Amino acid sequence: MDLLDDPTPGSNTPEFSVGEIAGAVKRLIEGELGWVRVRGEVGRVVQARSGHLYFDLKDERNVLSCMTWKGQIPGIGVMPEEGMEVVAEGRMTASGFQSKFALNAQTIAVAGEGALMALLEKRKKALAAEGLFDDARKSPLPYLPEIIGVVTSLQGVVIRDILHRLRDRFPRKVLVWPVAVQGAACAPEVARAIEGFNALTSGGALPRPDLLIVARGGGSIEDLWGFNEEVVARAAAASDIPLISAVGHETDTTLIDFVSDRRAPTPTAAAEIAVPVRLDLLAWVSEQEARLRRAQEQGGTRRADHLRNLARALPRPEALLAAPRQRLDLWDARLPAALTFAVQARRVRLAQRGALNPSLLRRAVSEDRRKIEGLGTRLAPALERAARAKRDKLDARGLNATVLNRRLEQAQERFGNLSRRLASVARQGVSDQRARLDALDRLRETLSYKATLDRGYAVIHADGKVATRKTDADGAKAIEIEFADGKLSIGSAPSKRAAKPKPPEQGSLF
Repeated sequence: MDLLDDPTPGSNTPEFSVGEIAGAVKRLIEGELGWVRVRGEVGRVVQARSGHLYFDLKDERNVLSCMTWKGQIPGIGVMPEEGMEVVAEGRMTASGFQSKFALNAQTIAVAGEGALMALLEKRKKALAAEGLFDDARKSPLPYLPEIIGVVTSLQGVVIRDILHRLRDRFPRKVLVWPVAVQGAACAPEVARAIEGFNALTSGGALPRPDLLIVARGGGSIEDLWGFNEEVVARAAAASDIPLISAVGHETDTTLIDFVSDRRAPTPTAAAEIAVPVRLDLLAWVSEQEARLRRAQEQGGTRRADHLRNLARALPRPEALLAAPRQRLDLWDARLPAALTFAVQARRVRLAQRGALNPSLLRRAVSEDRRKIEGLGTRLAPALERAARAKRDKLDARGLNATVLNRRLEQAQERFGNLSRRLASVARQGVSDQRARLDALDRLRETLSYKATLDRGYAVIHADGKVATRKTDADGAKAIEIEFADGKLSIGSAPSKRAAKPKPPEQGSLF
Protein backbone atom coordinates (compact mmCIF):
# COMPACT_ATOMS: atom_id res chain seq x y z
CA MET A 1 0.00 0.00 0.00
CA ASP A 2 1.20 3.49 -0.76
CA LEU A 3 2.21 5.43 2.30
CA LEU A 4 0.33 8.42 1.06
CA ASP A 5 -2.89 6.37 1.09
CA ASP A 6 -2.44 5.11 4.75
CA PRO A 7 -5.08 6.79 6.95
CA THR A 8 -3.16 6.04 10.19
CA PRO A 9 -0.99 8.96 11.26
CA GLY A 10 2.72 8.19 11.52
CA SER A 11 4.71 7.83 14.81
CA ASN A 12 8.39 7.73 15.71
CA THR A 13 7.86 5.50 18.86
CA PRO A 14 9.46 2.08 18.28
CA GLU A 15 7.18 -0.96 18.63
CA PHE A 16 8.33 -4.00 20.77
CA SER A 17 6.87 -7.40 21.34
CA VAL A 18 6.11 -8.70 24.84
CA GLY A 19 9.04 -11.08 24.68
CA GLU A 20 11.41 -8.28 23.69
CA ILE A 21 10.30 -6.14 26.65
CA ALA A 22 10.60 -9.09 29.06
CA GLY A 23 14.07 -9.92 27.75
CA ALA A 24 15.15 -6.29 27.98
CA VAL A 25 13.96 -6.08 31.59
CA LYS A 26 15.71 -9.37 32.43
CA ARG A 27 18.99 -8.16 30.86
CA LEU A 28 18.66 -4.81 32.61
CA ILE A 29 18.08 -6.30 36.08
CA GLU A 30 20.70 -9.03 35.80
CA GLY A 31 23.21 -6.69 34.12
CA GLU A 32 22.81 -3.66 36.34
CA LEU A 33 22.34 -5.39 39.72
CA GLY A 34 24.07 -8.74 39.30
CA TRP A 35 25.41 -10.02 42.64
CA VAL A 36 23.82 -8.18 45.60
CA ARG A 37 23.57 -8.35 49.39
CA VAL A 38 20.08 -7.67 50.82
CA ARG A 39 19.14 -7.19 54.47
CA GLY A 40 15.58 -7.70 55.66
CA GLU A 41 13.16 -9.65 57.82
CA VAL A 42 12.16 -13.15 56.76
CA GLY A 43 8.45 -13.49 56.08
CA ARG A 44 6.75 -16.47 54.45
CA VAL A 45 8.97 -19.60 54.20
CA VAL A 46 7.93 -22.53 52.00
CA GLN A 47 9.96 -25.58 50.98
CA ALA A 48 8.37 -27.24 47.96
CA ARG A 49 8.13 -30.97 47.37
CA SER A 50 10.79 -30.60 44.69
CA GLY A 51 13.25 -29.48 47.37
CA HIS A 52 13.48 -25.83 46.32
CA LEU A 53 13.21 -23.16 49.04
CA TYR A 54 11.03 -20.07 48.62
CA PHE A 55 10.86 -17.19 51.12
CA ASP A 56 10.30 -13.43 51.38
CA LEU A 57 12.53 -10.63 52.60
CA LYS A 58 10.67 -7.53 53.74
CA ASP A 59 10.97 -4.23 55.48
CA GLU A 60 8.27 -1.84 56.64
CA ARG A 61 6.84 -1.26 53.13
CA ASN A 62 8.30 -3.65 50.54
CA VAL A 63 8.62 -7.39 49.99
CA LEU A 64 11.31 -9.11 47.88
CA SER A 65 10.72 -12.67 46.72
CA CYS A 66 13.68 -15.01 47.15
CA MET A 67 14.39 -18.59 46.15
CA THR A 68 17.18 -21.08 46.69
CA TRP A 69 17.42 -24.08 44.41
CA LYS A 70 17.64 -27.59 45.81
CA GLY A 71 21.33 -27.97 44.95
CA GLN A 72 22.19 -24.65 46.64
CA ILE A 73 20.56 -25.43 49.99
CA PRO A 74 23.53 -27.38 51.52
CA GLY A 75 25.78 -24.31 51.18
CA ILE A 76 23.24 -21.70 52.17
CA GLY A 77 24.58 -21.44 55.72
CA VAL A 78 21.47 -20.67 57.79
CA MET A 79 17.97 -21.94 57.07
CA PRO A 80 15.63 -18.93 57.15
CA GLU A 81 12.83 -18.86 59.69
CA GLU A 82 9.91 -16.51 59.88
CA GLY A 83 10.68 -13.39 61.90
CA MET A 84 14.47 -13.62 61.56
CA GLU A 85 16.44 -10.61 60.32
CA VAL A 86 19.03 -11.87 57.84
CA VAL A 87 21.49 -10.76 55.15
CA ALA A 88 21.04 -12.71 51.93
CA GLU A 89 23.60 -12.76 49.10
CA GLY A 90 22.80 -13.85 45.60
CA ARG A 91 22.02 -12.90 42.04
CA MET A 92 19.00 -10.91 40.90
CA THR A 93 16.93 -12.53 38.21
CA ALA A 94 13.69 -11.79 36.40
CA SER A 95 10.94 -14.05 35.08
CA GLY A 96 9.63 -12.88 31.74
CA PHE A 97 6.49 -14.95 31.56
CA GLN A 98 5.23 -13.64 34.92
CA SER A 99 6.79 -10.14 34.86
CA LYS A 100 8.38 -10.77 38.29
CA PHE A 101 11.86 -10.37 39.63
CA ALA A 102 13.44 -12.22 42.54
CA LEU A 103 16.69 -12.87 44.37
CA ASN A 104 18.41 -16.21 43.94
CA ALA A 105 19.81 -16.35 47.50
CA GLN A 106 22.91 -18.54 47.71
CA THR A 107 24.14 -17.59 51.20
CA ILE A 108 22.16 -16.42 54.25
CA ALA A 109 23.49 -15.01 57.52
CA VAL A 110 21.63 -13.88 60.60
CA ALA A 111 21.59 -10.07 60.94
CA GLY A 112 19.70 -9.78 64.23
CA GLU A 113 16.30 -10.16 65.84
CA GLY A 114 13.40 -9.39 63.52
CA ALA A 115 11.59 -6.11 63.99
CA LEU A 116 8.20 -7.75 64.39
CA MET A 117 9.46 -10.32 66.86
CA ALA A 118 11.26 -7.60 68.82
CA LEU A 119 8.04 -5.57 69.00
CA LEU A 120 6.12 -8.65 70.09
CA GLU A 121 8.61 -9.41 72.86
CA LYS A 122 8.43 -5.80 74.03
CA ARG A 123 4.64 -5.96 74.28
CA LYS A 124 4.78 -9.31 76.08
CA LYS A 125 7.15 -7.95 78.71
CA ALA A 126 4.99 -4.86 79.26
CA LEU A 127 1.75 -6.81 79.66
CA ALA A 128 3.41 -9.44 81.84
CA ALA A 129 4.66 -6.70 84.13
CA GLU A 130 1.06 -5.53 84.55
CA GLY A 131 0.04 -9.03 85.65
CA LEU A 132 -2.21 -9.81 82.68
CA PHE A 133 -0.53 -13.19 82.17
CA ASP A 134 -0.99 -14.37 85.78
CA ASP A 135 -2.97 -17.58 86.25
CA ALA A 136 -4.66 -16.16 89.36
CA ARG A 137 -6.70 -13.66 87.33
CA LYS A 138 -7.91 -16.23 84.80
CA SER A 139 -11.45 -17.57 85.15
CA PRO A 140 -12.39 -21.27 85.05
CA LEU A 141 -14.37 -22.44 82.05
CA PRO A 142 -18.02 -23.49 82.55
CA TYR A 143 -18.46 -27.24 82.37
CA LEU A 144 -21.48 -27.13 80.05
CA PRO A 145 -22.19 -23.64 78.65
CA GLU A 146 -25.68 -22.95 77.34
CA ILE A 147 -24.59 -20.31 74.79
CA ILE A 148 -21.16 -20.03 73.12
CA GLY A 149 -20.01 -16.84 71.40
CA VAL A 150 -17.56 -17.22 68.50
CA VAL A 151 -15.45 -14.33 67.17
CA THR A 152 -14.16 -15.27 63.71
CA SER A 153 -14.67 -14.78 59.98
CA LEU A 154 -17.67 -16.23 58.19
CA GLN A 155 -15.74 -16.91 54.98
CA GLY A 156 -13.21 -19.42 56.32
CA VAL A 157 -13.55 -23.06 57.33
CA VAL A 158 -12.94 -22.22 61.00
CA ILE A 159 -16.58 -21.57 61.85
CA ARG A 160 -17.68 -24.73 60.03
CA ASP A 161 -15.11 -26.81 61.95
CA ILE A 162 -16.28 -25.38 65.28
CA LEU A 163 -19.99 -25.93 64.54
CA HIS A 164 -19.34 -29.45 63.26
CA ARG A 165 -17.34 -30.40 66.37
CA LEU A 166 -19.95 -28.92 68.72
CA ARG A 167 -22.72 -30.81 66.91
CA ASP A 168 -20.78 -34.09 67.26
CA ARG A 169 -19.89 -33.67 70.96
CA PHE A 170 -22.75 -31.75 72.59
CA PRO A 171 -25.02 -29.43 70.53
CA ARG A 172 -25.17 -25.92 72.01
CA LYS A 173 -26.52 -22.52 70.95
CA VAL A 174 -23.83 -20.52 69.10
CA LEU A 175 -23.69 -16.74 68.49
CA VAL A 176 -21.21 -15.71 65.77
CA TRP A 177 -19.72 -12.19 65.65
CA PRO A 178 -18.13 -11.87 62.19
CA VAL A 179 -14.83 -9.97 62.11
CA ALA A 180 -11.84 -9.51 59.84
CA VAL A 181 -9.11 -11.94 60.89
CA GLN A 182 -6.34 -10.35 58.83
CA GLY A 183 -5.23 -6.87 57.91
CA ALA A 184 -5.58 -3.45 59.49
CA ALA A 185 -9.23 -3.93 60.47
CA CYS A 186 -8.57 -7.17 62.36
CA ALA A 187 -7.47 -5.80 65.74
CA PRO A 188 -10.20 -3.17 66.28
CA GLU A 189 -12.99 -5.48 65.09
CA VAL A 190 -11.88 -8.35 67.33
CA ALA A 191 -11.60 -6.02 70.34
CA ARG A 192 -15.08 -4.58 69.66
CA ALA A 193 -16.53 -8.09 69.31
CA ILE A 194 -15.17 -9.17 72.70
CA GLU A 195 -16.44 -5.98 74.34
CA GLY A 196 -19.81 -6.32 72.57
CA PHE A 197 -20.36 -9.86 73.86
CA ASN A 198 -19.55 -8.70 77.40
CA ALA A 199 -22.01 -5.81 77.07
CA LEU A 200 -24.96 -8.16 76.46
CA THR A 201 -27.35 -8.88 79.35
CA SER A 202 -28.36 -12.34 80.45
CA GLY A 203 -32.10 -11.71 80.19
CA GLY A 204 -32.07 -9.55 77.06
CA ALA A 205 -33.45 -10.23 73.60
CA LEU A 206 -29.97 -11.38 72.52
CA PRO A 207 -28.69 -13.66 75.30
CA ARG A 208 -25.25 -13.20 76.81
CA PRO A 209 -22.84 -16.08 76.05
CA ASP A 210 -21.43 -18.22 78.83
CA LEU A 211 -18.17 -18.80 76.92
CA LEU A 212 -16.24 -17.00 74.15
CA ILE A 213 -14.02 -18.50 71.44
CA VAL A 214 -11.70 -16.25 69.39
CA ALA A 215 -10.61 -18.35 66.42
CA ARG A 216 -8.61 -18.08 63.20
CA GLY A 217 -6.81 -20.51 60.91
CA GLY A 218 -3.07 -20.75 60.47
CA GLY A 219 -0.89 -18.26 58.59
CA SER A 220 2.30 -16.27 58.66
CA ILE A 221 3.19 -13.92 61.46
CA GLU A 222 2.03 -11.01 59.31
CA ASP A 223 -1.36 -12.67 58.82
CA LEU A 224 -1.73 -13.27 62.56
CA TRP A 225 -0.34 -9.89 63.61
CA GLY A 226 -3.78 -8.45 64.35
CA PHE A 227 -4.03 -10.81 67.36
CA ASN A 228 -0.69 -9.47 68.64
CA GLU A 229 -2.05 -5.94 68.96
CA GLU A 230 -2.27 -4.53 72.47
CA VAL A 231 -5.93 -3.50 72.07
CA VAL A 232 -6.93 -7.14 71.45
CA ALA A 233 -4.89 -8.41 74.40
CA ARG A 234 -6.40 -5.85 76.78
CA ALA A 235 -9.95 -6.58 75.58
CA ALA A 236 -9.43 -10.32 76.16
CA ALA A 237 -7.94 -9.67 79.62
CA ALA A 238 -10.88 -7.43 80.59
CA SER A 239 -13.51 -9.96 79.47
CA ASP A 240 -15.84 -11.09 82.26
CA ILE A 241 -16.88 -14.05 80.10
CA PRO A 242 -14.35 -16.94 80.09
CA LEU A 243 -12.42 -16.83 76.80
CA ILE A 244 -10.64 -19.51 74.74
CA SER A 245 -8.09 -18.38 72.14
CA ALA A 246 -7.73 -20.61 69.08
CA VAL A 247 -5.57 -18.54 66.72
CA GLY A 248 -3.43 -20.34 64.18
CA HIS A 249 -2.09 -23.83 64.41
CA GLU A 250 -0.40 -25.54 67.35
CA THR A 251 3.00 -23.97 66.65
CA ASP A 252 1.60 -20.43 66.24
CA THR A 253 1.68 -18.22 69.33
CA THR A 254 0.06 -14.79 69.56
CA LEU A 255 -0.36 -12.26 72.33
CA ILE A 256 -4.01 -13.16 72.94
CA ASP A 257 -2.94 -16.69 73.89
CA PHE A 258 -1.17 -15.39 77.02
CA VAL A 259 -4.09 -13.30 78.35
CA SER A 260 -6.94 -15.69 77.51
CA ASP A 261 -8.35 -18.03 80.14
CA ARG A 262 -7.47 -21.08 78.02
CA ARG A 263 -5.45 -21.59 74.83
CA ALA A 264 -6.47 -24.17 72.23
CA PRO A 265 -3.96 -25.42 69.63
CA THR A 266 -6.61 -25.33 66.85
CA PRO A 267 -10.20 -24.06 66.43
CA THR A 268 -11.44 -27.65 66.44
CA ALA A 269 -9.65 -28.26 69.74
CA ALA A 270 -11.34 -25.12 71.14
CA ALA A 271 -14.75 -26.68 70.46
CA GLU A 272 -13.59 -29.88 72.17
CA ILE A 273 -12.47 -27.89 75.23
CA ALA A 274 -15.73 -25.88 75.33
CA VAL A 275 -18.16 -28.81 75.78
CA PRO A 276 -17.93 -32.40 77.02
CA VAL A 277 -19.03 -35.45 75.06
CA ARG A 278 -22.76 -35.99 75.51
CA LEU A 279 -22.54 -39.76 75.07
CA ASP A 280 -19.82 -39.93 77.73
CA LEU A 281 -22.04 -38.00 80.14
CA LEU A 282 -24.97 -40.31 79.47
CA ALA A 283 -22.73 -43.32 80.02
CA TRP A 284 -21.41 -41.79 83.26
CA VAL A 285 -24.96 -41.11 84.52
CA SER A 286 -25.99 -44.67 83.68
CA GLU A 287 -22.91 -46.00 85.47
CA GLN A 288 -23.66 -43.88 88.55
CA GLU A 289 -27.26 -45.09 88.52
CA ALA A 290 -26.10 -48.70 88.37
CA ARG A 291 -23.59 -48.07 91.17
CA LEU A 292 -26.30 -46.47 93.32
CA ARG A 293 -28.61 -49.42 92.72
CA ARG A 294 -25.83 -51.88 93.59
CA ALA A 295 -24.97 -49.88 96.70
CA GLN A 296 -28.59 -49.98 97.86
CA GLU A 297 -28.82 -53.71 97.25
CA GLN A 298 -25.52 -54.36 98.99
CA GLY A 299 -26.55 -52.12 101.91
CA GLY A 300 -29.79 -54.05 102.35
CA THR A 301 -27.93 -57.34 102.13
CA ARG A 302 -25.36 -56.24 104.73
CA ARG A 303 -28.08 -55.08 107.13
CA ALA A 304 -29.96 -58.35 106.73
CA ASP A 305 -26.75 -60.29 107.42
CA HIS A 306 -26.06 -58.11 110.45
CA LEU A 307 -29.57 -58.71 111.77
CA ARG A 308 -29.19 -62.45 111.30
CA ASN A 309 -25.84 -62.34 113.13
CA LEU A 310 -27.42 -60.46 116.03
CA ALA A 311 -30.29 -62.94 116.11
CA ARG A 312 -27.82 -65.83 116.34
CA ALA A 313 -26.06 -64.05 119.25
CA LEU A 314 -29.30 -63.82 121.29
CA PRO A 315 -30.00 -66.67 123.80
CA ARG A 316 -32.73 -69.23 123.05
CA PRO A 317 -36.02 -69.03 124.99
CA GLU A 318 -35.40 -72.49 126.44
CA ALA A 319 -32.08 -71.29 127.89
CA LEU A 320 -33.74 -68.20 129.38
CA LEU A 321 -36.46 -70.28 131.09
CA ALA A 322 -34.24 -73.15 132.26
CA ALA A 323 -32.98 -71.48 135.47
CA PRO A 324 -36.41 -70.13 136.58
CA ARG A 325 -37.93 -73.53 135.88
CA GLN A 326 -35.30 -75.17 138.07
CA ARG A 327 -35.97 -72.70 140.89
CA LEU A 328 -39.70 -73.35 140.58
CA ASP A 329 -39.14 -77.08 140.83
CA LEU A 330 -36.93 -76.56 143.89
CA TRP A 331 -39.54 -74.38 145.61
CA ASP A 332 -42.24 -76.87 144.75
CA ALA A 333 -40.23 -79.62 146.40
CA ARG A 334 -39.54 -77.54 149.55
CA LEU A 335 -43.08 -76.12 149.92
CA PRO A 336 -44.72 -79.09 151.82
CA ALA A 337 -41.97 -79.21 154.43
CA ALA A 338 -42.16 -75.43 154.88
CA LEU A 339 -45.92 -75.56 155.37
CA THR A 340 -45.59 -78.36 157.94
CA PHE A 341 -42.93 -76.43 159.84
CA ALA A 342 -45.04 -73.23 159.84
CA VAL A 343 -48.11 -75.05 161.16
CA GLN A 344 -46.10 -76.65 163.94
CA ALA A 345 -44.56 -73.31 164.91
CA ARG A 346 -47.98 -71.63 165.10
CA ARG A 347 -49.36 -74.58 167.10
CA VAL A 348 -46.55 -74.13 169.65
CA ARG A 349 -47.23 -70.38 169.97
CA LEU A 350 -50.97 -71.05 170.40
CA ALA A 351 -50.31 -73.58 173.11
CA GLN A 352 -48.09 -71.10 174.87
CA ARG A 353 -50.77 -68.41 174.70
CA GLY A 354 -53.46 -70.81 175.90
CA ALA A 355 -51.43 -71.39 179.07
CA LEU A 356 -51.31 -67.65 179.93
CA ASN A 357 -53.11 -65.95 182.85
CA PRO A 358 -56.67 -64.65 182.08
CA SER A 359 -55.79 -61.24 183.56
CA LEU A 360 -52.90 -60.95 181.14
CA LEU A 361 -55.21 -61.87 178.25
CA ARG A 362 -57.72 -59.20 179.33
CA ARG A 363 -54.93 -56.64 179.57
CA ALA A 364 -53.70 -57.61 176.09
CA VAL A 365 -57.22 -57.37 174.67
CA SER A 366 -57.75 -53.89 176.24
CA GLU A 367 -54.43 -52.68 174.77
CA ASP A 368 -55.35 -54.00 171.35
CA ARG A 369 -58.76 -52.24 171.65
CA ARG A 370 -57.05 -48.91 172.45
CA LYS A 371 -54.74 -49.35 169.46
CA ILE A 372 -57.71 -50.07 167.23
CA GLU A 373 -59.59 -47.02 168.53
CA GLY A 374 -56.48 -44.82 167.95
CA LEU A 375 -56.13 -46.14 164.45
CA GLY A 376 -59.84 -45.48 163.86
CA THR A 377 -59.48 -41.81 164.81
CA ARG A 378 -56.51 -41.47 162.41
CA LEU A 379 -58.21 -43.37 159.59
CA ALA A 380 -60.66 -40.62 158.49
CA PRO A 381 -58.03 -37.87 157.94
CA ALA A 382 -55.79 -40.39 156.19
CA LEU A 383 -58.64 -41.35 153.85
CA GLU A 384 -59.32 -37.68 153.07
CA ARG A 385 -55.66 -37.03 152.31
CA ALA A 386 -55.50 -40.15 150.11
CA ALA A 387 -58.65 -39.08 148.22
CA ARG A 388 -57.24 -35.60 147.70
CA ALA A 389 -53.95 -37.05 146.38
CA LYS A 390 -55.85 -39.37 144.00
CA ARG A 391 -57.94 -36.43 142.80
CA ASP A 392 -54.77 -34.37 142.11
CA LYS A 393 -53.30 -37.29 140.18
CA LEU A 394 -56.46 -37.61 138.14
CA ASP A 395 -56.35 -33.88 137.33
CA ALA A 396 -52.69 -34.17 136.32
CA ARG A 397 -53.51 -37.17 134.14
CA GLY A 398 -56.22 -35.16 132.47
CA LEU A 399 -53.68 -32.46 131.47
CA ASN A 400 -51.20 -35.09 130.20
CA ALA A 401 -53.99 -36.64 128.14
CA THR A 402 -54.46 -33.28 126.35
CA VAL A 403 -50.76 -33.11 125.56
CA LEU A 404 -50.79 -36.71 124.39
CA ASN A 405 -53.79 -36.03 122.15
CA ARG A 406 -51.97 -33.07 120.61
CA ARG A 407 -48.84 -35.13 120.01
CA LEU A 408 -50.95 -37.93 118.57
CA GLU A 409 -52.52 -35.48 116.09
CA GLN A 410 -49.06 -34.20 115.09
CA ALA A 411 -47.81 -37.75 114.61
CA GLN A 412 -50.86 -38.57 112.48
CA GLU A 413 -50.22 -35.47 110.34
CA ARG A 414 -46.57 -36.43 109.82
CA PHE A 415 -47.60 -39.96 108.95
CA GLY A 416 -50.08 -38.61 106.40
CA ASN A 417 -47.35 -36.42 104.79
CA LEU A 418 -45.00 -39.37 104.63
CA SER A 419 -47.67 -41.57 103.09
CA ARG A 420 -48.46 -38.92 100.44
CA ARG A 421 -44.75 -38.50 99.60
CA LEU A 422 -44.32 -42.26 99.38
CA ALA A 423 -47.30 -42.51 97.03
CA SER A 424 -45.90 -39.68 94.86
CA VAL A 425 -42.49 -41.37 94.65
CA ALA A 426 -44.15 -44.68 93.76
CA ARG A 427 -46.23 -43.02 91.00
CA GLN A 428 -43.11 -41.28 89.63
CA GLY A 429 -41.19 -44.57 89.61
CA VAL A 430 -44.02 -46.31 87.77
CA SER A 431 -44.15 -43.43 85.27
CA ASP A 432 -40.39 -43.62 84.64
CA GLN A 433 -40.54 -47.37 84.13
CA ARG A 434 -43.52 -46.98 81.76
CA ALA A 435 -41.64 -44.32 79.74
CA ARG A 436 -38.57 -46.54 79.53
CA LEU A 437 -40.75 -49.48 78.45
CA ASP A 438 -42.39 -47.34 75.75
CA ALA A 439 -38.97 -46.26 74.46
CA LEU A 440 -37.79 -49.87 74.28
CA ASP A 441 -41.00 -50.83 72.47
CA ARG A 442 -40.46 -48.07 69.90
CA LEU A 443 -36.88 -49.26 69.42
CA ARG A 444 -38.19 -52.81 68.94
CA GLU A 445 -40.64 -51.61 66.30
CA THR A 446 -37.84 -49.70 64.56
CA LEU A 447 -35.54 -52.73 64.47
CA SER A 448 -38.32 -55.17 63.50
CA TYR A 449 -38.35 -56.60 60.02
CA LYS A 450 -41.98 -55.52 59.67
CA ALA A 451 -40.82 -51.95 59.05
CA THR A 452 -39.00 -53.33 55.99
CA LEU A 453 -42.24 -54.98 54.77
CA ASP A 454 -43.89 -51.53 54.69
CA ARG A 455 -41.35 -50.45 52.06
CA GLY A 456 -42.48 -53.14 49.61
CA TYR A 457 -40.42 -56.14 50.65
CA ALA A 458 -41.80 -59.62 51.46
CA VAL A 459 -40.73 -62.66 53.51
CA ILE A 460 -41.03 -66.22 52.10
CA HIS A 461 -41.75 -69.07 54.50
CA ALA A 462 -41.13 -72.68 53.36
CA ASP A 463 -42.71 -75.29 55.65
CA GLY A 464 -42.92 -72.69 58.44
CA LYS A 465 -39.27 -71.60 58.13
CA VAL A 466 -37.85 -68.45 56.50
CA ALA A 467 -36.43 -69.27 53.05
CA THR A 468 -33.45 -67.09 52.09
CA ARG A 469 -32.25 -69.15 49.11
CA LYS A 470 -33.86 -71.06 46.27
CA THR A 471 -32.66 -74.36 47.68
CA ASP A 472 -34.66 -73.69 50.87
CA ALA A 473 -37.88 -73.53 48.87
CA ASP A 474 -37.23 -76.53 46.55
CA GLY A 475 -39.28 -79.51 47.58
CA ALA A 476 -41.20 -77.62 50.31
CA LYS A 477 -44.73 -78.89 50.95
CA ALA A 478 -46.14 -75.43 51.64
CA ILE A 479 -44.89 -71.96 50.68
CA GLU A 480 -46.26 -68.83 52.29
CA ILE A 481 -45.44 -65.21 51.37
CA GLU A 482 -45.74 -62.59 54.12
CA PHE A 483 -46.56 -59.03 53.06
CA ALA A 484 -47.06 -55.94 55.17
CA ASP A 485 -50.84 -56.40 55.19
CA GLY A 486 -51.02 -60.19 55.51
CA LYS A 487 -49.84 -63.62 54.33
CA LEU A 488 -50.51 -65.46 51.07
CA SER A 489 -50.28 -69.27 50.70
CA ILE A 490 -49.36 -70.50 47.21
CA GLY A 491 -49.14 -74.26 47.83
CA SER A 492 -46.12 -76.49 47.34
CA ALA A 493 -43.05 -75.58 45.31
CA PRO A 494 -42.16 -77.56 42.18
CA SER A 495 -39.54 -80.21 42.79
CA LYS A 496 -36.25 -80.17 41.01
CA ARG A 497 -36.67 -83.88 40.49
CA ALA A 498 -39.95 -83.57 38.57
CA ALA A 499 -40.07 -85.69 35.44
CA LYS A 500 -38.98 -83.86 32.34
CA PRO A 501 -41.35 -84.00 29.35
CA LYS A 502 -40.40 -86.76 26.90
CA PRO A 503 -39.35 -85.43 23.52
CA PRO A 504 -41.52 -86.59 20.55
CA GLU A 505 -40.30 -89.71 18.83
CA GLN A 506 -39.09 -89.77 15.23
CA GLY A 507 -41.91 -90.71 12.90
CA SER A 508 -41.62 -93.60 10.41
CA LEU A 509 -41.00 -92.84 6.76
CA PHE A 510 -42.95 -95.92 5.61
